[in-house]
Amino acid sequence: MTATPERPPEEAPSGDGTRRTALAAERTWLAWWRTGLGASAVAIGVGRILPGLAGGARWPLTLLGIGYGVLALAILIIGALRQSRVAGALRAGAYEELSPTLVWALTIGTIVLGLATLVAVAVEL
Repeated sequence: MTATPERPPEEAPSGDGTRRTALAAERTWLAWWRTGLGASAVAIGVGRILPGLAGGARWPLTLLGIGYGVLALAILIIGALRQSRVAGALRAGAYEELSPTLVWALTIGTIVLGLATLVAVAVEL
């Protein structure tokens, strides 16, 4: 059935929203995955490509690239664990809150890496 201004398309029965919530949880897991892949790309850029372009000492940028690689692995592992816990909570009809400590740890770690990268790039150029 096509949508018209007078008659919206038919939707599947929403029930208690479990299906929508499960699909939202899958999208969230995919966001963790994309973020981990993005951090992996930054690790390659900062650790391998940037040292060749910047000149000067390579080790600070290589070390930062390793830091971004560790961050990428942490994001991927945490995302997988989170997806597993959320799926279990959904099956039990419960809610799995994201740990504020984890949020702060990832945020502070990323800020430190970002600031260190800015300093290394400014000093190297």
